[in-house]
Amino acid sequence: MCFADESGQLLRPPRARTWARRGRTPVLRVRTAGKARLSLAGPVCRKPGHRIRLIYRMMVHRGRTGEKKGFREADFAALLDAAHRQLGGNIVLVWDSHVHHVDAAMRALIDKRTWLTVFRLPSYAPELNPAEGVWAHLKRSLANLAPFTIDGLAAAVRTRLKRLQYRPDLLNGFIAQTGLITTPP
Repeated sequence: MCFADESGQLLRPPRARTWARRGRTPVLRVRTAGKARLSLAGPVCRKPGHRIRLIYRMMVHRGRTGEKKGFREADFAALLDAAHRQLGGNIVLVWDSHVHHVDAAMRALIDKRTWLTVFRLPSYAPELNPAEGVWAHLKRSLANLAPFTIDGLAAAVRTRLKRLQYRPDLLNGFIAQTGLITTPP
């Protein structure tokens, strides 16, 4: 069973608390000129008898004309194919009703994959998707980090996601927080 979602990150860091002296607000200078951003997508996968897995893909958008700004149907299909190869079996995919998940092109790509069964979460309940917890954890870890370039941000995100892949207890916590699955893997 895989729970998938996507997220994005700009060069502007998320806000967080800091250990500054009272009355002396630290000023963090950030370079936000341009339209560079990261697009992230990935499922949190749980297979009985195996450790939980996080499989992700990252796309860097530098703001150039004609460049893809995010994941499209073919990118999602490639991600699902990679998850199928890594997990080695049929996949039950649970994701939200994002525009790119429900359009005709995506339905055609899903229909071609006999090993894939898709269920949709309601749009009013993002707390049911453990992948939301992964992206929230990632953004909290990036708080107050001010990389100078989009490549620096991509390196930081890649490092944090790689660390997260080796923490199955934390990934299990994201699934347990949803209340959907109560039995341990």
